[in-house]
Amino acid sequence: MIGPDDKMESVLEGASDLTMGSYGLDQCVDAVEKALASGRGLPKPEGEDWLEGSGVALSMLDCVPPTEQRSGSEVALLPDARYHFTVGSVEIGNGLVTAQQQVVAQVMGCPTARVTFLNADTDKTPYDSGTFASVGMMVPTKAVENAAVALRAKMLAFAARTTGARVEQCRLDDDAVLCGDRRVLLTELYSAARAQGDELACFRKAYGSPRTVAFMAYGVRLAVHRVTGEIRILFSIEAVDAGVVMNPNQLRGQAIGGVVQGIGWALQEKMVYNDAGAVTNPTLRNYRIPTFADAPITEVFFADTFDAIGPLGSKSIAENTINPVAPAIGNALKAATGVRFTALPFTEDRIFSRLAGA
Repeated sequence: MIGPDDKMESVLEGASDLTMGSYGLDQCVDAVEKALASGRGLPKPEGEDWLEGSGVALSMLDCVPPTEQRSGSEVALLPDARYHFTVGSVEIGNGLVTAQQQVVAQVMGCPTARVTFLNADTDKTPYDSGTFASVGMMVPTKAVENAAVALRAKMLAFAARTTGARVEQCRLDDDAVLCGDRRVLLTELYSAARAQGDELACFRKAYGSPRTVAFMAYGVRLAVHRVTGEIRILFSIEAVDAGVVMNPNQLRGQAIGGVVQGIGWALQEKMVYNDAGAVTNPTLRNYRIPTFADAPITEVFFADTFDAIGPLGSKSIAENTINPVAPAIGNALKAATGVRFTALPFTEDRIFSRLAGA
């Protein structure tokens, strides 16, 4: 089994800011291997023309590209004991804003319902260099965490001065601060700070360095018809190393979405060019993408790791969920047919032409 002290370290030696903040690929591989061996999923269709095979592929991805990635965030206590944060990152459908709310709530020890936000408005939020290439969790969300941690320290220090307690005797308790045997409501703390001309707010930045690595393993069992070239996915599992999983439902949806997109690349999506190099199927009417009917039931496994770089021990996965799908399907086709197919997508005509000549 691959280990962090194995070949992987030699891969990372040449990049000065790339490191492994956590490592869960071994757990992912074990989970996929066990699931494929269990026989779960759909049975192979009846008939001797149906062949069956399983395949696995692994993927690793830098959680931040090697760029000048940076972001800032401000977190503030409001008069009604809510918290408000601003950040320049964009919500692109992956639940980033929810994760950022969860980070503030976790640091400040309150429900997410008491955390409001403003994001993506460049007139009203700190600078962000762009929400792309998996950076959402690792840079802007890290900036949110940094600002929240700084605000917590500032609030506890102010509460200690106000009550005469030592800072180490103070801690946040939902809508109040406990300082020894005194409980000071956050509304009172806000008013006291305001009366002294102080604002309980903090601004912090985060940068895309050092960079950690996310890991993924995908396993598939499929059936392929030796005459028609039809492929049916019988079982599908994706194992994810995302560090601490903040929101399992969101992450599970992101992983399954990546699998479906990967299946589209592997089995359906094809750009067609004419002799002049022009695309002949430029519209979705003539470009097949997966629908719900094409999406197999996919199991999702989360490795139990804690990343030393990402916010609250988490790390991003993003496009890494897509990358191992087509290679795993290719490996399963090889196992089923004995033929290595090297061109995507694995359409019926390509399967038929190779098997007919085999």
